[in-house]
Amino acid sequence: MILAIDTSTAACSAALFDEGGCCIGQRDELIGRGHSERLVPLLHELLAGRAATQVLVGVGPGSFTGIRVGIAAAHGLAIGWGCALVGMSSLALLAAGARSNGEVAAAVDGGHGELFVQQFDGATLTPTSDLFNLPPGQAANRIRAERVIGPGAATLVEARGFGEALEGWPCASNALRLPHALRSLGAKPVYARAPDARARNAA
Repeated sequence: MILAIDTSTAACSAALFDEGGCCIGQRDELIGRGHSERLVPLLHELLAGRAATQVLVGVGPGSFTGIRVGIAAAHGLAIGWGCALVGMSSLALLAAGARSNGEVAAAVDGGHGELFVQQFDGATLTPTSDLFNLPPGQAANRIRAERVIGPGAATLVEARGFGEALEGWPCASNALRLPHALRSLGAKPVYARAPDARARNAA
């Protein structure tokens, strides 16, 4: 079985897949903050004593804290089960929720008034743009897909003055729809910009 987890946004999402790749259980909760308190009980409910042979975890970009919580939990489970652990693109997972055959952009808040944005082919979920971390006005000049999904979608569409904004969150049940390259990443955070906390320079 494969367990997929994503905690890169205000949502907490997990899904369990059988050996044939069919989703046999999922949990999706919009919790805002508090991933560290909610994720373990949510996984306990979903797994019901079952173990996975692979863990897929969303590696961002998105919430620094949320990403770290998800990766830490995934590492703990993979060690306990002695199974493989790989990362997946949280923005591609978000784009998968648009269920579009045309181009679709995923947009999430990046902090400091900026957005994490990337454009994908809606049918294959392969990227059709680089990953950007930009103020909305600059992102508007880089992302041209008519349909935009995610918690930052309305901000991007307003900045561009055109398009369709879809409210949505990464859903782990879409994990196996991602192209292999986007679900075989290293299990480490993709921040797309430097974290706010910086080490002090040595004296």
